[in-house]
Amino acid sequence: MITLPRARCLALLGISSSKKQVKQIHAQMIANSLLRQPLAVGKLIERYSAVLGGADDARLVFRHADMEPEGSAFVWNVMIRCCLPQESLLLYSQEITRKRVIIPDSFTYTYVLRACARLNALREGTQVHAQILKSGVASSVAVQTTAIYFYASCKDMDSAHHLFDKMTTRSHVTWNALMTGYCINGLAKETLILLKSMLEEGMKPTDRTVVSLLSACSQLGDLAMASAAHACVYKSVPFHEECVFIGTGLIDMYSKCGCLSSASRVFERISKRNVLTWSAMMAGLAFHGKGKAAMGLLEVMEKDGAAPNAITLTCLLSACCHAGLVDEGLHLFDAMDRLGVEPSMQHYGCIVDLLGRAGMVEEAHSFVKRMPVKPDAVVWRALLGACVTHGHVELGEEVGKILLQIERAATTTPRTCEDYVALSNVYASAERWEDVSALREAMRNGGVRNRAGRSSV
Repeated sequence: MITLPRARCLALLGISSSKKQVKQIHAQMIANSLLRQPLAVGKLIERYSAVLGGADDARLVFRHADMEPEGSAFVWNVMIRCCLPQESLLLYSQEITRKRVIIPDSFTYTYVLRACARLNALREGTQVHAQILKSGVASSVAVQTTAIYFYASCKDMDSAHHLFDKMTTRSHVTWNALMTGYCINGLAKETLILLKSMLEEGMKPTDRTVVSLLSACSQLGDLAMASAAHACVYKSVPFHEECVFIGTGLIDMYSKCGCLSSASRVFERISKRNVLTWSAMMAGLAFHGKGKAAMGLLEVMEKDGAAPNAITLTCLLSACCHAGLVDEGLHLFDAMDRLGVEPSMQHYGCIVDLLGRAGMVEEAHSFVKRMPVKPDAVVWRALLGACVTHGHVELGEEVGKILLQIERAATTTPRTCEDYVALSNVYASAERWEDVSALREAMRNGGVRNRAGRSSV
């Protein structure tokens, strides 16, 4: 074997793109005695984790790494950052906390909190935060910002805002973390209030800030607010036409605010588009009942060299549902293999909804029975809705009972009322009032709450 110069190994490692290439460089690193250097070991673990099928090799490198205590902390942090969230927590809890192999630093806590956020592990993350407060690194802006992101991901916005208020120094990332948290938890008004406070403190909005702003305006559905947000983008973000995320956010915002013409103009002016941009435009067309236009956009997308993904096809199938394009929707579903997308439960649900809306209830039922995967509650609800609309009482009763079995087996507390009400409507449409009364009694005995209806203008 020809031995490469030591400096070349790390340089080649950075551009390797397959497991085979990484293994070849790994052999050169062994020949050059590089695996006693923490930086080299960390880079090797990082690269194995990035290539397809390299996770087990990354674990082997980590397990056999022979480091001094100072360098060992770096290698541990790399492994915690690169592995799956569950494994990150196990490494932290079993090896660092219990065995005291190394002393965690600010990087360790940042990576572990990110893993807790991805797992929505509020209890475990709160324990990690308590250890941060005891360790003396709680003043780190990066650690505090990650803690805000963690609490927001776990829907604990009170803790996130409390931590934000206690910070004496905040970065753009800190403001954006809290703003994103409000957005993903449906608190659009709070997002706008926070943005106002950010501007009053002299902080300039970044690309991430603008994306959160556009998301908040989408949730509010206020066209005047959306126009003001668009003006803010023009003033604060140079070359925003080249940012695919801002462009996608503008399309989504205008579509949900009822101005499809503005969404189309933004789409046409975007210089860079990815699959999310195309999907957002298709979703907007579907939302406004423009099914044929959405299907036509798929052809343009493919000619542009962009490949549709599962989200794109969900948007298109939804467009077919709203526009009643049964043949087009079935043809698209059959073409999913050609497009390289494996059907998921959402796609099956769209087809059931498509057939049900068109009055083809028996065909929808046959489709459900032929599904290669077990139907979930969403698929059954689509079929039940079709039964109610088109008067298929016997099938509706059968489907309703299946949904109630799924409801009873679930651990949701309090239990929801939608399936009970839907089955009650099936009985009521057939004037089976005794069954309606019995079902209502079962709801009361089971502690199922009937949520009051409401409307918004």
